[in-house]
Amino acid sequence: MDRTQQETETRSSGRDAGTTDLTGAGRSRSDVGYRGTVRRLLRARMAPVGLLVILILILSAIFAPWIAPFEPREQNFAVALESPNTTYFMGTDQLGRDTFSRVVYGSRVSLQVGVIAVGISLLVGTTLGLIAGYAGVSFIDSLIMRFMDALLAFPALVLALAITAALGPSLTNVMIAVGIVGIPIYARLVRGQVLSVRQREYVEAARTVGVPDFLIITRHIFPNVTAPLIVQASIGVAVAIIAEASLSFLGLGVQPPTPSWGGMIAVGKDWLGRAPWMSFAPGVAIFVTVLAFNFVGDALRDALDPHMRNL
Repeated sequence: MDRTQQETETRSSGRDAGTTDLTGAGRSRSDVGYRGTVRRLLRARMAPVGLLVILILILSAIFAPWIAPFEPREQNFAVALESPNTTYFMGTDQLGRDTFSRVVYGSRVSLQVGVIAVGISLLVGTTLGLIAGYAGVSFIDSLIMRFMDALLAFPALVLALAITAALGPSLTNVMIAVGIVGIPIYARLVRGQVLSVRQREYVEAARTVGVPDFLIITRHIFPNVTAPLIVQASIGVAVAIIAEASLSFLGLGVQPPTPSWGGMIAVGKDWLGRAPWMSFAPGVAIFVTVLAFNFVGDALRDALDPHMRNL
């Protein structure tokens, strides 16, 4: 009787253990892939806040003509240096232009520079990194990396200033300058990843059966190095926004009367004692935007890291 009861308990515990294992396996399967990445991203503490701020920024840039109560270039000297009130939420500048409307329209410039400049850095840097990494230790690798080292030898802002000064101050040239400055970061990142991936068994197998190098790079190597690129690109947008604001502040970026957050701070610094809102409003916009992209970048890093899936 005792032996029968013991066998029954053993079978029951085995069934329970099997059920637990299946449940754990199901949970691990649900935590991988696109849905698992999104779930881990939203689980991060500050990621939803960052995503919400970025969404508001994008909507503000798209629907600026409907959100802004005034035309950003409209001058009205009768209300010059008006303090914030119900009509002018963020006050007016020395020419009577509505600060809130200019901040809203300035988001267009910041997002445009952030996305396009990062796109230039990402496209050129990734291409060079793939070529250098796949070539391995060779003349091509040394040539590309020494050129990247030469670009990194210059401080980023100084190099951007030099390029913009040579091309001339304009929005297009700012995007080109900021994009060139970011190329070495992506090239070195991709090269390091490719040097690791190119030694994997599936790459060696593809090379053995005669798959062309271009197909090996695009189908077998590049998809496995995209995770760090996504993280770097999200943080790179914040860096590009700061770079554009710095160039505009120094007079080499977007030219007046086009509203730019950096340009607004440059004008407002002369009126800090009488109208501090002229610099405070665009400064807060830059701070919140950059912080939001950093929140999302940190969350993406954790979500795409395979070592974080079991935490």
